[in-house]
Amino acid sequence: MSTATARFVALRRAIVDDDRLGAAQRARTLSELADGWLARLFADVPATARRGYALVAVGGYGRQELLPGSDLDVLLLVTGRGDPGAVADAIFYPVWDAGLALDHSVRTLGQALEVAAGDLKAALGLIDARHVAGDEALTEQLRADVRDAWRKQAATRLPELAAMCRDRAASVGELAHLLEPDLVQAYGGLRDTLALRAVTASWIADRPRTPEVDLARQWLLTVRDALHRTTGRRQDRLLFENQDDVAAALGLPDADPLLRRVAEAGRSIAYASDVTWRDVERTLAGRRRRGLRRQQPTRRPLADGVDEYDGEVVLARDAEPARDAV
Repeated sequence: MSTATARFVALRRAIVDDDRLGAAQRARTLSELADGWLARLFADVPATARRGYALVAVGGYGRQELLPGSDLDVLLLVTGRGDPGAVADAIFYPVWDAGLALDHSVRTLGQALEVAAGDLKAALGLIDARHVAGDEALTEQLRADVRDAWRKQAATRLPELAAMCRDRAASVGELAHLLEPDLVQAYGGLRDTLALRAVTASWIADRPRTPEVDLARQWLLTVRDALHRTTGRRQDRLLFENQDDVAAALGLPDADPLLRRVAEAGRSIAYASDVTWRDVERTLAGRRRRGLRRQQPTRRPLADGVDEYDGEVVLARDAEPARDAV
């Protein structure tokens, strides 16, 4: 292990063990530490070997949400020049030497876009791409192309994402109703907050902009951080034997208030997800109808002063709410 890698490992251990840091600050600090270390490894490669390349953080690392047990998700963007193998070895082997789990790929810009077009999970990871080292213009081109493709393909990708969320919910269950909740995979968990981000990036719909959703997400990240720290490994399911330790780490008397707050967070995220996916379906259905009819949706009277318009109940144009006592 090199001196630089040994120093990185020591600093990382100190950050993980620092009780003064909150979960969000720890995640950001771990991400920034990894950025600096990987950028140095990249810079140590001869310039002729890495010319025109870019090292990109994706997924949770791209969002600067590195928790103690998180994988390091990186993409090495390459061109027809240089030596991809030499650059990859110089970066990836030290990561393994440091004992970190690494999710890595080496691709050209075209290959990265092709993979994203055929792999929904890869596309979701690239939506959060962030530059770490090398040719920043190449990273920005990737970011722009990925988001442009995501918006253009939203009519097919969002139903695919919705189906993935439904399948996951059926398999894992709802966060608010589980005695040993999976903080990531359960419906109303962290994975659903990422789905909401993807919907927003599509410009088709937006999730409810309420503080409850942001607070719920931050609480689940806080619990997940404590779970990683108390178990000493990556673990996303809050098992019975871990619940009291996690509660103590968060300053709670026992597992009961911990699970209660996790359930509340799950309900907030699940509600936001339900609302958002209904908006997505209504918007896409409206586009399909307009595409078939090549005209705007029409109003259909439902009751006195109330119409149906494009799948929603709205006030009629001649309605006078001020004169209605109800």
